[in-house]
Amino acid sequence: MALHYFCRHCGISLGTIDEKMIGSEQLGFHLLNEEERQEMISYQSTGDIHVKSICHDCHEALHRNPDFHSIDYLIQ
Repeated sequence: MALHYFCRHCGISLGTIDEKMIGSEQLGFHLLNEEERQEMISYQSTGDIHVKSICHDCHEALHRNPDFHSIDYLIQ
């Protein structure tokens, strides 16, 4: 099982954690409510987990342009 992190706005790969035994508390997933879990985490048929996060560039763009928050996908 691997955890693959992607930016929710531009789709860039942020990295992968390839750990066999890692708990949701170590990842901070226990801090998410059910709606956030549904939105951010998807389980693949291969056993991998895809997690939507935000990259530095998109974070900066959203900080400089608050109107971008209404857009689901940013192309940079």
